[in-house]
Formats: sequence, structure tokens, C-alpha cells
Amino acid sequence: MDQRAFNGKLLADPKVLKLSPLLIFAKIADEAGNVHNCLIHQHGLNFLYQATAGAHVALYGHTNQRKQFVVTHFTVVASSASVAS
Repeated sequence: MDQRAFNGKLLADPKVLKLSPLLIFAKIADEAGNVHNCLIHQHGLNFLYQATAGAHVALYGHTNQRKQFVVTHFTVVASSASVAS
């Protein structure tokens, strides 16, 4: 597997594809303007909670046979949602 990392911007709100096991889909545009179809399984609920449309994210993972980027680690750098305290 070819592991790689990139930074990008979330184009739309993430979607839940499957509940058991949890699988999240997100479209992310990287800094070069390329659009990636991303699948998030590990810590998917955290991603769903933190990431909204327009959020800047840092992703690490690999590409599967269907040319989808499977995320193994992520960080939401900046989000448009405010956090309640």
C-alpha cells in the first residue's frame, strides 16, 4: 500500500454511507485543486462531529482499488462550526 498525506478543504458536509460498521464519505479538494473521494472508518463519529462544509483538514491514508482515499488518520485544522463551552 502506498501511504500518503495531504491537506485539503471539505467541499460538502460528510455523509454516512453505512451504520454498521460506520463508514463516512467526504469529498475533499487538495491544495492543487484535485478532488478526492474519501472514506473514513476509524473515529468516523469524531470526523462527523468536527468537520463541516468548508473545513480545512489534514488527512493520512492510502488509495484503494476503486481510487478512493481511505483515511487512517485525520485532523480538522479549522472548522466553520463554533464549539459550545
